[in-house]
Amino acid sequence: MAVEDKNISYRIYLFAFAILLMASAIVIKLTNIQWVEGDYYRKLAKDRSVKRFVIPANKGNIYSSDGSLLATSIPNYYIRFDAVAPTSENFQKNIEPLADSLSMLLGKPKSFYERELTRARTNKNRYYLIARNLSYTEYVKIKSFPLFNLGVYKGGIIVDQQTVREHPIGKIAERTIGYERITPDGTPDGKGIEWAFRNYLNGKDGRIWKQKIAKGQWKPIRDDNEIEPQDGYDVISTIDVYIQDIAHHALLKQLELYEAEHGCVVVMETKTGHVKAISNLGRAKDGSYYETTNYAIAESHEPGSTYKLADLMALLEDKKADTSDVYNSFGGIMTYSGKKVRDSKEGGYGKISLARGFEVSSNTIMVQAVYNAYKDNPTQFVNHLHSYGLNKPLGLPFKGEGKPYIPHPKDARWSAISLPWMAFGYGVSITPLQTLTYYNAVANNGEMVKPQFVSEIKAWNKTIKKYDKEVINPKICSDETLKKVKAVLANAVKKGTGAKLYSKDFSMAGKTGTAQANYAKKGGSEKHYISSFVGYFPADEPKYSCIVVVHEPNTAKNNYYGADVAGPVFKRVAQKIFTDSPTTNEVKNLQKKEKIQEKSYSDYYAKAETKMSLVPNVHGMAGMDAVALLGNLGLKVKVIGIGKVKKQSLSAGERLEKNKTITLELS
Repeated sequence: MAVEDKNISYRIYLFAFAILLMASAIVIKLTNIQWVEGDYYRKLAKDRSVKRFVIPANKGNIYSSDGSLLATSIPNYYIRFDAVAPTSENFQKNIEPLADSLSMLLGKPKSFYERELTRARTNKNRYYLIARNLSYTEYVKIKSFPLFNLGVYKGGIIVDQQTVREHPIGKIAERTIGYERITPDGTPDGKGIEWAFRNYLNGKDGRIWKQKIAKGQWKPIRDDNEIEPQDGYDVISTIDVYIQDIAHHALLKQLELYEAEHGCVVVMETKTGHVKAISNLGRAKDGSYYETTNYAIAESHEPGSTYKLADLMALLEDKKADTSDVYNSFGGIMTYSGKKVRDSKEGGYGKISLARGFEVSSNTIMVQAVYNAYKDNPTQFVNHLHSYGLNKPLGLPFKGEGKPYIPHPKDARWSAISLPWMAFGYGVSITPLQTLTYYNAVANNGEMVKPQFVSEIKAWNKTIKKYDKEVINPKICSDETLKKVKAVLANAVKKGTGAKLYSKDFSMAGKTGTAQANYAKKGGSEKHYISSFVGYFPADEPKYSCIVVVHEPNTAKNNYYGADVAGPVFKRVAQKIFTDSPTTNEVKNLQKKEKIQEKSYSDYYAKAETKMSLVPNVHGMAGMDAVALLGNLGLKVKVIGIGKVKKQSLSAGERLEKNKTITLELS
């Protein structure tokens, strides 16, 4: 018995010792957690339950030159409810007035919200969704509702904000306005103004602490942000929405007519270099057109005959030839180093002057003049091209600007045909905007200015930065040469290749271009054309320059020349800006729906600058034309439908109030 009692005592001691060891281990572990690893575990708990969130700053807006919104950030608010947060007293006291307020704002019955909020509290739902995609005004209202006005912890309101970038004018000029995004691999990327001026637009993000409540859901710890976000600055672009609308639709119409692959149009203010309109349209598989690539800036290609202006300017500047010098076109075919140069007119033009050769775009005349003058010193000719700025990019703020190529006699690629080929726009490569900048310099009395897309950075009504005119070359050639080339460019429209575009009611000056391009397609070589027209208007007092380039018009249409494909877009822009809108001086004329064409730019512009006092009658007018007219008069235009105007909300003849909205119903 004594032995048995002794064994029992050993077991008790052993058990007690084991308990002691376990207790000691627990104490040691707790001590270690509390004092040795305490900071680590406290930080881990905090990281998993409390987290610092970024509050994105509101991006600045992008405006047109006339104050229209081109891009803006629209905040969307999501309202959720932590049904556990309010006390029973606060919940019961405010549930009915809250449901009533939500019903009035969101449209569902009061009983619906009473039932759903009560169910959320019963189920201890800490993240019940009440409303999504609310505007800022709606958010402010809902924040003031009963119960919610008690804040995050007492009222249970949880606010999530998302920002959406919107383009109020739609897809027009979309590629130039651009975008900013994060690629799937996390790399920032973007295009256009949005990307180039992101440092001004983006502002500075704020910070807020949130606490994890359940199922991966978070709510703010306090009502106030730790760091308040700072809104971005606004960017004022040079784009004019009405000129943009005109240019866009004129290009679209011509691309559709000729089933072209893609095209672009740019309208630039002569003296400042401000780009007032830029449209880049590419053809989709279904035959529709949309903004794909900024062809005007990015696409460097052979310009064709529009390049002949550089020939003429160099010849006149070096006094190697004069516009009156006569050349023989030799039946429209000449051979240089075994390569034939042909005129588009079969049989050539006989013996004609250099000026006439330019006007009719004779390849044989222009090549002959350049080759005879510079064959012994081609560097002299190429140096002129460099002085015109055609050998280097314009240095625009956008990514992807196309690189020009001008052969030089010192290059390994230079050959015996390089000089004659350059004379009619082959073997060289420049972007449409480079070509326009060069022609604009002629219109601007020799001063070459850099194209500008942004004029100002603003914070509310305060100017942060202003972009002044940037001069690339103060004088590209002498006044004597300028006078002669201006006359020839005007005659090219009056009686040259652009004669189909001529109108006695307004003047234009410019040059057609038709370049043949060959690229491998579907395993073979397929010939296609690049049709272009570049110039300025009015010819005597240039205010705007413009270039139109159309790639791959359908040759089955039996017409691919610059005057026929690209020229009408140029003419349409000039007409719409200056001569194709009815005057508004007399109500009786408007009521008769008369369309009066102005006889000169000076007269029209003087009237356009004068404040109009009466609303015009636009019944029966094309919607695009009506928008341009009414917008230029200072009205805000809202359009319903497509086609011609069948109804206008403001009566013709009533007093015109600037910034007032007029609604047009189109048929």
